[in-house]
Amino acid sequence: MNLQQTGFKEITRTWPKVKEVVSVPHTKRQYNKMVKYLDILIDEVGNDQNHSLASLMETLGALIEAYEERFVPEPTGDPVSVLKMLMEEHGLKQKDMKEIGSQGVVSEVLNSKRKLNARQIQVLAKKFNVSPAVFM
Repeated sequence: MNLQQTGFKEITRTWPKVKEVVSVPHTKRQYNKMVKYLDILIDEVGNDQNHSLASLMETLGALIEAYEERFVPEPTGDPVSVLKMLMEEHGLKQKDMKEIGSQGVVSEVLNSKRKLNARQIQVLAKKFNVSPAVFM
């Protein structure tokens, strides 16, 4: 038996235990479970590219992204409504939005007294993993 066959046999023995975590999600339940695993990994791995679980975190992120592209529509509406909806969806408060400015600036944006600028739109699009167009 060669090395490749030995490795494949090990994979086939391990796969039944791993497939619940590292499989393409086809249902909302599977997706939500995968998101929970990713949240745990993010807390564990952080930005450490050399962490032993960094590649698992990257793989789950890619699987989640593929599911979202296929099944989760981009939010629509006016920019303020979209921002408020995304904040609620992510459990964020006004104080958590420091990326777009001071408390006063955030308040003005959320009360439609100030429009988002290009820098703020880019930051928000990245933060919420959506197209910048949803804030325009």
